Amino acid sequence: MKNARSLRLVTASIVAIPRAARSAAIAVGIAALLAGCASQADRFAQRAEPIRNVVVIYAENHSFDNMYGLFPGANGIANATAQQATQIGHDGKPLPELVVWGPDGKPAAGFPRLPNQPFRIDAPPVSRPPTQIVPSPIHAFFHNQEQINGGRNNLFAAMSTVGGWTMGYYDGSQFRLWRWAQEYTLADNFFMGAFGGSYLNHQYLICACAPRHENAPESMRVRLDAAGKLEKRPDSPAATEGAVRVFSSGGGQVTPDGWSVNTSQPPWQPSGIPPAPAGSPEFADPAGTKSAGVPVPPQTAATIGDRLDARGISWAWYAGAWKQALADGAQPASVKRKIIYTREGNSPNFQPHHQPFNYHARFAPGTPDRAKHLLDGDEFMAQIAAGTLPAVSFYKPAGRDTQHPSYTDIMTGDMHIDGVLQKLRASPQWKDMLVIVTYDENGGYWDHVPPPAGPGWGDRFGPGTRIPTLFIGPRVKKHFVDSTPYDTTSILKFITRRFALEPLPGVRQRMGDLSAALE
Repeated sequence: MKNARSLRLVTASIVAIPRAARSAAIAVGIAALLAGCASQADRFAQRAEPIRNVVVIYAENHSFDNMYGLFPGANGIANATAQQATQIGHDGKPLPELVVWGPDGKPAAGFPRLPNQPFRIDAPPVSRPPTQIVPSPIHAFFHNQEQINGGRNNLFAAMSTVGGWTMGYYDGSQFRLWRWAQEYTLADNFFMGAFGGSYLNHQYLICACAPRHENAPESMRVRLDAAGKLEKRPDSPAATEGAVRVFSSGGGQVTPDGWSVNTSQPPWQPSGIPPAPAGSPEFADPAGTKSAGVPVPPQTAATIGDRLDARGISWAWYAGAWKQALADGAQPASVKRKIIYTREGNSPNFQPHHQPFNYHARFAPGTPDRAKHLLDGDEFMAQIAAGTLPAVSFYKPAGRDTQHPSYTDIMTGDMHIDGVLQKLRASPQWKDMLVIVTYDENGGYWDHVPPPAGPGWGDRFGPGTRIPTLFIGPRVKKHFVDSTPYDTTSILKFITRRFALEPLPGVRQRMGDLSAALE
């Protein structure tokens, strides 16, 4: 920690002082350090104390460069080094060109071959406007680690199912959220808490932890080679010839030592696993399915909800289409679902693995905490208007409004989140509010900034690739780009410090606490 290093420097600097004067010098040095710590705490309190309501809006699957790489004053694409911008193959050599792979791992129809460098998605020759659904790069735990490649960020194309598409980005100035970023604060050094996908990063948002799944079947466990990387199939092609192929479906759901890191299903409805034929309609079938595996066991790790309840601080997790999904999930497996993982018609396309509290034993069906804290998105909107939001609110839009590539377009979610922000600004609680708009993960898209690594910055689970984050509210700095190092656990750090909660063990100590964005 910074203060610990400072203490070592102070101690070293007084070694040469004569013995008689050392005690006084040590006392003065320590007093100065303690005063510095106190002043930091005072500054946090001064900035954070006026905040009475924290609202976290959690969108989906875009890197910072993919959406804000052209934002004036931010650390954008123009700052990428040649090494970061030039993608290499599995052999370590630069790719001669970028090729977009289709579902069959071969060149996708309708996509041109491109120079080996970042490219505009919404401009010629690609010309895919933000109203159009586009491919979704694989975004999985071990894939992301390899793509980052020790901070070089040059294996994104080679370790993706869509190849060169990972290097695409938008002119974000056409988005409504861009205007909110201009008006308030854009964080350009904010990283997803964990490597990989939505599932694990939603857990990091509430507990800064990975779920345990010690008894996962072999079919759910990752296959790694002697170097600890994904084991490739014998027919996996060179990066110039096709999409990478690995043995582990979806990148491997569970690590060899029992940590659940890639998309797995909750033990209760709504779940991607239907109820058992003769079981409770509120539960997922313990036998699971061939495609999803078995449900994750109920988790008992401490969450931010536990910490808030221990202090009597109100909170809720609001999910778009939650009530619809509960009813849809309770149907027998023989009945076709119309809400969960469904894009047909006007379905909200509810994503069960985006509901992190539904994995934790305290929020099991029938518990009072489930009824009190896991609420529908419609209740969120009503409470905004009424000025009755709890002290801490998490809002997860339904799938069609999250901006997730492949099952929705980026503009639909942009308009939805803009509408939520407009409602929040009109709320009676606005004057005391901090709104954090962030993304669960990068969606497999390239970003040029290497994630922080080392003690206090990261661990075996992350942080992963840089993601967009906006801080919005009357107490937030205006027209500001905040380059403080943050990750998803920084949100938990802010909530913990603001409401004087017991810290969660997984929160990264050297990451910022968001206060630098406050006036």
